[in-house]
Amino acid sequence: MLKLFKNLHKKDYIFILVSFILIIMQVWLELKMPDYMSKVTVLVQSDGSRMSEILLNGLYMILCAFGSLISTIIVGYLVASVSASFSFNTRKKLFNKIEDLSMSDVKKFKVSSLITRTTNDITQIEMLIAMGLQLLIKAPVTAIWAVTKILNKNYTWSIATLIAVMVLLVVIVILTVIVMPKFKIIQKLTDRLNNVTRENLNGIKVVRAFNAESFQEEKFDEVNDNLTKRQLFNQRVFSVMQPVMFLTMHTLTLSIYFIGAILIKDSILSGKITLFGDMVVFSSYAIQVIMSFLMLAMIFMMMPRAAVSVRRINEVLLTDMTIKDGIKTKGKEKGTVEFKNVSFKYPDADEYLLENISFKANKGEVVAFIGSTGSGKSTLINLIPRFYDATDGEVLVDGINVKDYKLESLYNILGYVPQKAVLFDGSVNFNVLYGNNVTKNRNEIIKRAIEVAQAKDFVEKLDKQYNSHIASKGTNISGGQKQRISIARAIARDPEIYIFDDSFSALDYKTDSQLRKALKKYTKDATTLIVAQRIGTIMNADKIIVLNNGKCVGEGTHKELLKTCEIYKQIANSQLSKEELENE
Repeated sequence: MLKLFKNLHKKDYIFILVSFILIIMQVWLELKMPDYMSKVTVLVQSDGSRMSEILLNGLYMILCAFGSLISTIIVGYLVASVSASFSFNTRKKLFNKIEDLSMSDVKKFKVSSLITRTTNDITQIEMLIAMGLQLLIKAPVTAIWAVTKILNKNYTWSIATLIAVMVLLVVIVILTVIVMPKFKIIQKLTDRLNNVTRENLNGIKVVRAFNAESFQEEKFDEVNDNLTKRQLFNQRVFSVMQPVMFLTMHTLTLSIYFIGAILIKDSILSGKITLFGDMVVFSSYAIQVIMSFLMLAMIFMMMPRAAVSVRRINEVLLTDMTIKDGIKTKGKEKGTVEFKNVSFKYPDADEYLLENISFKANKGEVVAFIGSTGSGKSTLINLIPRFYDATDGEVLVDGINVKDYKLESLYNILGYVPQKAVLFDGSVNFNVLYGNNVTKNRNEIIKRAIEVAQAKDFVEKLDKQYNSHIASKGTNISGGQKQRISIARAIARDPEIYIFDDSFSALDYKTDSQLRKALKKYTKDATTLIVAQRIGTIMNADKIIVLNNGKCVGEGTHKELLKTCEIYKQIANSQLSKEELENE
């Protein structure tokens, strides 16, 4: 928890200090009221008392109550500001950290869990700060101050109060020990609930197409029932605390009055009034002590879950980055990509996915990668933007190892189009210029990129053309249209190196052909790396790398590979007729 408090600003610490002072003042005012009550009690029962004295002490009690009220309102405002500031800063820091995590780190935590940690877990801590900051200061101060005021009153009353306090402490400790492990399970079940919901929404088309609604409902019900049962258990356990608190409080009050009745009965006449006043004051202070523990009990009800949330947030924030930023911003060459004896395996895998890959793509060249499913094509090009780091060997961009680049500088060199087109909620313009900080000729850049990507026809037929809305993940347009806008985004970036990860798979052959011709003309000075399944997409490449089971089994032009690489020949024969191959 203390590590997370580093997310507070100087203003927040000032607010906490002011709140502390105001709470001390509030406690002092509340503990002064029994003194005035005692004086009023004695004055009422004493001969010769004047009404003005009674009214004056009553006025002091009202002023104390009013001062306490004003203090409480101000403290509430300040603490709310602190908790909101903490939540804002922590959520921002957590989001930034998640953005910097590598693909393997994200998979380790799971997306659903990261969403829960950014939302639900931070909310738990925010609630604790909003309520707990006041109670954690007020409860111990009130308890200690009240105890000092009653210590010298009467030892029998003090013993009764001590017994009540011990009972409350035992109950709080027992309940906390029982409930604490359950909250960790609850947060994990919340992760699972988010995961099932997210999975259902992402795959809603498949769910409906296969009439699997009942199957998904059963999955959801199972997780939901487990989560509900855990929460009910915790709530039922905590429900014991409040009645025990009030039972103890009322029993203590009765005990004080019972003991007081005996003491007053046995005292001399002159001491009865004093004893009665002491009894009233003592009972008020004893109630203050019990109320302090009641406030602490409220904190203990929130603390276990917040403590689990703190650990989960710190797990992310304290994660060592597997992809570390370099220091270099510029390469020795321009537009080159080279693999030197590169091998790769996932951190938790035993076998290598890529083994001893070596090749070089020079400026202006088109280098393509082809192979069967699972041969490692996408994994290979994912090593260039450092989505993963090579296990062995070197990946060089412009003659510099990618591990030595500042990530921002590396990404500025690359124009990446993923295998699955990713679009964001916004307009066509927004998606094409996404991450592009150009301020001049924006419309010209967008239109040129859209035209090269062969998206002009469908974009200009949309209701608002370039200002038309694109839904998150591009759910309101077709797969081919998504791919073309995704390609346009890379073109608008005008990078040194283009990376197309099977980015033409959703296009028809005619559009594919037109797009490749337009790209070749537009990107003639840039290096282009293409992963593809279609021979037709890559047969005109300057160099084709053939992968099989993570190994390079062929390298050359289309014609060379038809003669020298059996696997490439098999792929070509499966896609093109003999006449088409001869014509090519």
